[in-house]
Amino acid sequence: MSNTSETDLIKACLKEIEGMLAWGDSKDWSNYDFEKLSEAIFEKTKVRLSTTTLKRVWGRIKYDHAPNTATLNTLAQFAGFDDWRNFIQNNDKPDISNHAPAENLPPEIQHIEITKPKHKRRLPLPWTFGLVFLIAVASYFVFQNVLGSGRVDPAHFSFKADKVYSEGVPNSVVFTYNASQAKTDSVYIVQTWDISRKTLVPKHQSKHSAIYYYPGYFNTRLIVDGEVVKRHVVQITSDGWLGLVEMDEKPFYFAKKDITKPDRIAISEDLLKANNFNLKPVAPRIRLFNQRDMGDLRNDNFEFETTLRNDYKEGGNTCQPVEVLIQCKDDIIFLPLGNPACIGELKMYAAGKMFDAKFADLSGFGANLSEWTTLRVVCRDKKMQVFVNNKKALEFTFPNAATGIVGLQYRFNGVGEVKGTWFKDAGGRRIDMAP
Repeated sequence: MSNTSETDLIKACLKEIEGMLAWGDSKDWSNYDFEKLSEAIFEKTKVRLSTTTLKRVWGRIKYDHAPNTATLNTLAQFAGFDDWRNFIQNNDKPDISNHAPAENLPPEIQHIEITKPKHKRRLPLPWTFGLVFLIAVASYFVFQNVLGSGRVDPAHFSFKADKVYSEGVPNSVVFTYNASQAKTDSVYIVQTWDISRKTLVPKHQSKHSAIYYYPGYFNTRLIVDGEVVKRHVVQITSDGWLGLVEMDEKPFYFAKKDITKPDRIAISEDLLKANNFNLKPVAPRIRLFNQRDMGDLRNDNFEFETTLRNDYKEGGNTCQPVEVLIQCKDDIIFLPLGNPACIGELKMYAAGKMFDAKFADLSGFGANLSEWTTLRVVCRDKKMQVFVNNKKALEFTFPNAATGIVGLQYRFNGVGEVKGTWFKDAGGRRIDMAP
């Protein structure tokens, strides 16, 4: 049992996570950063900690109680340990120094492959050379006798994914694979584009099932002996408009009839209260999705327009942050809006191009979200223009390869309304996202 107080251990765990993320001082983290962290934790541990919970743990929201065991277990697992007990056992005298930054973090969620901390002791120089030699020799024999001298042949393996339901969430996917010719027991199935979210599966079996709570376009993979041998795209659609409240483990889904109005999609305060959600002290995090087959619509040549509103600006929601995500195949266009007084913490990302208000002028994304606000995007040959209420907010050219558009996601705090949403493809074909 640790001789260190639980408070110190929690601080050590948070420092461990901060060091792995390399996002700077957590005192400067914005709501967007906590959103990214929530997504990263979910992808890594399959447990969702809400932004509210994370802000409480990091001391950004006053809360007099210690985190519960389930939260501590999840944080410890995200930091690379089996659970909170395992973290305690390995941190009797916590080392709260930051680790080296992770490299090549994906743009929107910035997932990372997390490993357990290792305490190293420097060996005398002769021993170091000897150890390197022994490792090299051992690696040679392992490679020759276990892994073989050539690449893994993908033709020896099979992999496919079948959704239980054709549309909607939650939805389960049954993976069928054949990895019997793997040379080791290293057989993994990756459920999303994030390779850190991988599951070890028995090579002599053939079935693995997983549940998806959110719509998305997922590039799943079969990894054998360290190499990706097969891929299969899993697209979880929303079956029209989907409204939900993000929660720690599983989201709360609203009935479609309760959010669909003649001219808009809306989650109101009355609807939240009817389902036992209160706007105070912290407004719940709500999302609207519309994901489906969009045909030949691509992100290098398209037009997009939507009109939205969030008229709740009390308490912690004075900045009225709204985020609109145009979701693409293995990419994202992330468009933030907020109260003009709060544009200093906005961040925007579009297919490889990142803008941070600390280093860029994003004042054009400020608007009175209590009134209907129109967001418009025009893109021609990767040159993108973003307009807010018919005023140009930003213009740039994105670097990533062009890819297909698969749908939309909106993020509000508390309440949110959307109407007049449509796309146009390169040929001028209009796709209405009714209503």
